[in-house]
Amino acid sequence: MADRTGSGRPKTERPHIWRSVRGRTTLGATLVVALALIVGALSFYGILSSSIHAGAVRSAEQRAEELAERLKGPGGRDIGSLDDEIVQVVGEDGSVRGASEDARDELGASALPVSGDPQTMTIDGEPMLVVSEDIEGDQSLVLAVSVEEGTETLSTVALLLAIAVPLLLVLVGVTTWLVTGRALTPVTRIRQEVDGITAERLHHRVAVPASADEIAALATTMNRMLDRLDTSATAQRRFVSDASHELRSPLATIRQHAELAQAHPGTTSIGELAEVVSEEGLRLQGIVESLLLLARLDEGAGTLAEAVDLDDIALGEVRRLRARGFDVDGSGIGAARVHGDPRLFGQLLRNLADNAARHSVGRVAISVIPQGRHVFVTVEDDGSGVPVAERARIFERFVRLDDARSRDVGGSGLGLAIVQGIATASGGTVTVDDSRWGGARFVVALPPAD
Repeated sequence: MADRTGSGRPKTERPHIWRSVRGRTTLGATLVVALALIVGALSFYGILSSSIHAGAVRSAEQRAEELAERLKGPGGRDIGSLDDEIVQVVGEDGSVRGASEDARDELGASALPVSGDPQTMTIDGEPMLVVSEDIEGDQSLVLAVSVEEGTETLSTVALLLAIAVPLLLVLVGVTTWLVTGRALTPVTRIRQEVDGITAERLHHRVAVPASADEIAALATTMNRMLDRLDTSATAQRRFVSDASHELRSPLATIRQHAELAQAHPGTTSIGELAEVVSEEGLRLQGIVESLLLLARLDEGAGTLAEAVDLDDIALGEVRRLRARGFDVDGSGIGAARVHGDPRLFGQLLRNLADNAARHSVGRVAISVIPQGRHVFVTVEDDGSGVPVAERARIFERFVRLDDARSRDVGGSGLGLAIVQGIATASGGTVTVDDSRWGGARFVVALPPAD
């Protein structure tokens, strides 16, 4: 059994934090920013490291060139007087032929490596950059320059990046969490309001925020959906009520005559009772069949794609009405074919013809005209017509404009609803306006067969 709140409604289960939109948005934004920050930090550190190393190399090479020039000048061959620099003059055989004071103290008789490319080595625990410069006599001047300052700079930058990147990620995560939560607050409110709307409270609507953004559009869409549900539920309740009334009427008539025949056998005969039961049974059967057909149309019936000759069906209705004594004009019936269910199209024309016969004074006209991308089926009469204000309502179920008419004349109020249902299921439309004689003219527009 589902958990329920105090109001009796099913309790809404909250999604897991990382399955929620808020959690996934925060996680996604944090991961993307983390990837960008890590790549940026590594790139920055690499570029800075290369820049510092290149600067140190240039500085060392320039100093080595300066010292080599001093050795070429008069009296400048002795480098032993150099202070705070590690400099050696190394012969081709690798022997130390001259050295500064710091070089003698740190290296003694060991020679620095001679190479065309700068090298890095550790002297007395301190990182040094070693460069060499060729001088006369197949000798090389070798200079070792400390790079500890650059190393400390890179260490400081690495420490700052190691601290800044996590802090920025935390800041991005918290900001995204708060901003997303604030943005989703109206959604949560809408969800709670909609969750509280039951079948008995379909008239309630969701408050639309004044932000004019996607949340406001969601609330507006939700209200339109609730309007449709409310209209549908109201129509369904009215339909059930009307159907119950229509079905109860013939049953009550049959029961009344049966009770009368039972209580007072002399007041009626078996033939009269059978006639009443037969008539009311047929009426009851017609209502039930109409309701079943409407239910089938609501479920998508009428999808049968069979070529149907509408002119043959229309001519059949002309002959039927003429046999009943009506003056029927069938001169407007032309050859036309449509795709659909022939039984449904027959029902459509039968209902329109019966409706015209029921309200006409004596003249009815039926026409079938293919024109452009439609086939127009027109049925008109010379009756009192349909008021403009009622022309949309007459296609609703159980609607009869003349409530004073008797059941035998007025019908069940389902015929035109069936006409509209068949037309809609066949991809067409049905409208009503004034006929040539001032009565009603029903026009059904259907797509022709290819």
